Amino acid sequence: MDKFECIKLFNQVVRLGSFTATAHELNMTQGAVSKKIAWLENTIGFTLFHRNSRRITLTSAGEQYFSHSRDLIEQMTITEQRLKKELSQAIGELKISAPSAFATQRLAIPIRDFLHLNPKISINISVNDKQVDLYNDDIDIAIRASYLKDSGLKAKKLLDHELCYFAAPEYLEQKGTPLHPSEIIQHQCITYSLSNPSNVWYFNKEKYALREVISSDSPEMIVKMAVLGLGIAAMPKWMIEKYIKTNELIEIFESEEKPSLPMYAVYKNADYLPFRIRAFIDFLANYFSNNRAT
Repeated sequence: MDKFECIKLFNQVVRLGSFTATAHELNMTQGAVSKKIAWLENTIGFTLFHRNSRRITLTSAGEQYFSHSRDLIEQMTITEQRLKKELSQAIGELKISAPSAFATQRLAIPIRDFLHLNPKISINISVNDKQVDLYNDDIDIAIRASYLKDSGLKAKKLLDHELCYFAAPEYLEQKGTPLHPSEIIQHQCITYSLSNPSNVWYFNKEKYALREVISSDSPEMIVKMAVLGLGIAAMPKWMIEKYIKTNELIEIFESEEKPSLPMYAVYKNADYLPFRIRAFIDFLANYFSNNRAT
C-alpha cells in the first residue's frame, strides 16, 4: 500500500470521526478503510485508535501522529499547489548563465522586455564564459556558443553568429594584410581559449594551424588586444562593428566563406519543466528570430 495515501485516509477518519462516514465520503467500503488503517498501524508500529462497537477515539500516540501528519499533508498540499502554479505560469526565479559579451551586448534588452511582460519573474544571471554544470551549479538555462551533448540536457538554437576576422590598421601596416586564409599561418593570432582546439581556424572546410601570441577566455580581452595591434582575431561581427566604423579595426577575408557560430539555450531534460523556463527560452528564440544580428 501507499503509506502517504494511508496517512491521508487516517486524517480523514479523524476529521469525520468514524470509519463508516469516511467510507461513504470516499466511496469505499468500511472494510477497505479498516484494512488501510490497520496496515498503517502495523507499518508504524503503534495503535492509532481505541475501537469499540459505538465509536473510535485516538490513542495518545494517535493524537501526536495526527498533529504531525496533518501539518505534513497541509505542507504537501501547499507545495503541490505552488508547483502546479509555477508549471503553468511565468512566476518565480530564473537562474541563467551566459557568456560575458553576449550577456551585456545581446541579452540585456530581451531580458528587460521579458521582465516587462512577466512582472512575477526575477532573474539571477551569472556572467561567465566558462561552461557551467546546470545540475551542480543549480542553473535553469545556460546560453552557450555551442551545444555539447551532455547527458541529461536539452538545447534550443537561438541564432547563428557571423564570424568576422579583424586586426588593427597598425598591425596590418607592419605585417601586411593577408589576402587568402592560407596566409594566416604567417601572422600573429589572438585566440579564444575555450574553443577546442583554440589554435585552429576553418575557412571553406580547410583548417589552418595558427601561431597564437595571446589566448584568452574573455572575448572583450581578445578584441582589446586586437585594437592594440597585437594580431589577428576572430569574433562575432556584432562585437566589433563599432571599432570597424571608427577605423580602429579592419575586417579581413570579407569575400571568404566563413563558418557561423551557433548560440543555444541549454536546459535540463526534465519531465516537468517549469513554465518560466519554457517561456523564457521561447521568448529568446522569437526575439532573435525577429531581431537578427550578425
